[in-house]
Amino acid sequence: MNKTKKVPLRKCVATNEQHPKKEMFRIVRTPEGNVIIDEKGKANGRGAYLSKNVEAIIQAKKKKILDKNLEVLVPEEIYELLLSKLGDTGDER
Repeated sequence: MNKTKKVPLRKCVATNEQHPKKEMFRIVRTPEGNVIIDEKGKANGRGAYLSKNVEAIIQAKKKKILDKNLEVLVPEEIYELLLSKLGDTGDER
């Protein structure tokens, strides 16, 4: 009896599409109020998931979706870092 392992899905805050957790960016507001990109998915704090595509990042920036979800002003550098990480991986959907 082989059991298939359940793949955890998360919803993108910008596009409302569900994708496997590993295929998304996790942005976290730490208890101190800092905003970071969580590479491992284990950081403490309030998290929000973004699809790994340019459109989702631009939409989140334009509509201030991360600001609303994390209840804090997200610095411009976070969006620039996300776009640069996307360019490094070449993973555009």
